[in-house]
Amino acid sequence: MLFIKNDQELVPRVLLDEYDTAKLVRIADLSLEELREKPINLEFEFNRKLQLFLSGRNLLLEEVPFSIEEIHEHVRHGYVAYRQGIVSEGGGYCCRRCGNRDLQLFYSFACARCKQSCVYCRQCIMMGRVTQCTPLLEWTGPKPDFHFEDALVWSGTLSPSQAEASEKIKEAVRERKDLLVWAVCGAGKTEMLFEGIEEALRLGLRTAVATPRTDVVLELTPRFRNVFPEVSISSLYGGSEDRHRFAPLVITTTHQLLRFKNAFDVMIIDEVDAFPYAADEMLQQAAEAARTENSALVFLTATPKEAWQRECFSGKRNCVILPARFHRHPLPIPKFVWCGNWRKEIEKGRIPVPVLKWFRERLEIGKQALVFFPNIELMEMALPLFRQFDERIEAVHSEDPLRKEKVQAMRDRVVPILLTTTILERGVTFPNIDVAVVGAEDDTFTESALVQIAGRVGRNPKYPDGDITFFHHGQTRAMVRARNQLLRMNRDARAKGLVDG
Repeated sequence: MLFIKNDQELVPRVLLDEYDTAKLVRIADLSLEELREKPINLEFEFNRKLQLFLSGRNLLLEEVPFSIEEIHEHVRHGYVAYRQGIVSEGGGYCCRRCGNRDLQLFYSFACARCKQSCVYCRQCIMMGRVTQCTPLLEWTGPKPDFHFEDALVWSGTLSPSQAEASEKIKEAVRERKDLLVWAVCGAGKTEMLFEGIEEALRLGLRTAVATPRTDVVLELTPRFRNVFPEVSISSLYGGSEDRHRFAPLVITTTHQLLRFKNAFDVMIIDEVDAFPYAADEMLQQAAEAARTENSALVFLTATPKEAWQRECFSGKRNCVILPARFHRHPLPIPKFVWCGNWRKEIEKGRIPVPVLKWFRERLEIGKQALVFFPNIELMEMALPLFRQFDERIEAVHSEDPLRKEKVQAMRDRVVPILLTTTILERGVTFPNIDVAVVGAEDDTFTESALVQIAGRVGRNPKYPDGDITFFHHGQTRAMVRARNQLLRMNRDARAKGLVDG
């Protein structure tokens, strides 16, 4: 969209029947002074539907289902501002939506709208194209007001360690502080959030629960809607029907945070160590930009990075550590079993003997199991070798179109043993399984990944035990650190009286 500089006012070209073409400008070519928003006219009767739609958002014009005439009228009275999408900066460019500054992720094209060579950002193009002639729209008027008294409807109870974490979360919300919740797999992190979110809603603080993966959003949304039945809750992921709706509580993928700016007074990031969030600076910047200036930030993880662990133990990071599961049983500890050059064995069409022995024992006793491989290629080479013993055995990976169906078949006990990549290292729960990692020394299996994989076992109070075996061709630091972390959590849990036996 092009603008006309008309008597110190910027007017979209589409709103003028006649104009001087010499005055046509792209938004990227304007100064910050020229783009300064108008003072708010308190006598102007703004559109509350537009307020609800745009508040806390950072959207392209084509994403906003209101006429340009109505939008510009709100700009004139100080309730909406046009922002630059791409700006020139230090000999390069910066995308004002995703924060990208990598020149290799910008591209220029002959633009039909501005009739110039126009630069766009490739990093966030999956959310719609941001170009030099693209304005981003931002609500600059008053934010929607809300507050809920006694919003939580939940009859459950928290364990002592969960209650301690819940109090720390409420404190972080009230005092707008940062907090790391380091809780073992199966500790019941979701339940710990309930009272903190209730406190935020009571105080009128808009809250986001962000997670890297869509399947977690789909799992969490009905749980939160059940316990906050009177609160409007948006569930945001690619293709979500809730993406145009304002809500005091938002359950979202971290990618969808790119559409928000200065929106959330409480930001809760679940699985902060998980791919892609942990490895993607764009998503981390999006989470930061979506927070209000004075906001609370709560990280949830079972596997914080090594630097954060040191900060927790030295007292440099505000944290609460939950070393025990809610069912008061200790964490199962992985065994290390040497299996020789397992990669060469599989390439030769043989299952390594220690792996084969472990696998056949599970088949004989009817115990379901997950067998993790470091990559898709090796897993698919191994699948027919395992199927010689039982044709019901399946394999699953991130690109598998039948991934959901295979996981459900495992839940239904149709599949006795499921081969998998790290796609199932987190976010899935089976009541009574054992776990093996083939090639645990591979770089794919970081400390975080191995702790998460071990966390698949013993989550159900009816089946609190299980076997975890790391088959390897040489121990790694990640393997040792993962086992030591689990052992330390069990020691701490026993010292605090959080486990039985």
